[in-house]
Amino acid sequence: MVLPIIAYGHPVLKKQTEQIDKDLDGLNDLIQNMWDTMYNANGVGLAAPQIGKAIRIFMVDTIQVFEEEPSKGIKKVFINAQMIDESGKPWHYEEGCLSIPHIRADVERLSTIRIKYLDENFTEHEDSFDGVNARVIQHEYDHVEGKLFTEKLKPLKKRMLKRKLEAIRKGAVKADYRMKFYRP
Repeated sequence: MVLPIIAYGHPVLKKQTEQIDKDLDGLNDLIQNMWDTMYNANGVGLAAPQIGKAIRIFMVDTIQVFEEEPSKGIKKVFINAQMIDESGKPWHYEEGCLSIPHIRADVERLSTIRIKYLDENFTEHEDSFDGVNARVIQHEYDHVEGKLFTEKLKPLKKRMLKRKLEAIRKGAVKADYRMKFYRP
């Protein structure tokens, strides 16, 4: 089932998320709904806060990014992930976010990560990723930490985007997918 994407300005996007266990009611349905939602919105990653749930789960599918060499991409579910290390050279890459439609900006991140996580079967993994795979994981990991990519922008860029972000907060944006806006 395709769920609405939570828009910028909703408090759930800034919350610290809680760990989950394998007995979470409806976990398999949640995972499938998150995949459906992500693909419907043409995303390469989606975190639970983006569908209104303050829990530590996100998914990544970069296989679609590597059209000519799909074996370079990954398709994984990350549950209760903990970043162990970020290293390598800093590099800029244009990022966007399903919760912040029509805004893209260069974000600097380190090129290599080491992360510990559980997969959808609650099997523990500790893996290293680099390049685009690392970047998408870092972006989604930030979501479960209550952070958005816009917080990593330089002050001038933040000021330039202020009106557009405020328009999203107010619901004055159109996306090609269903969104849910915060109405206090």
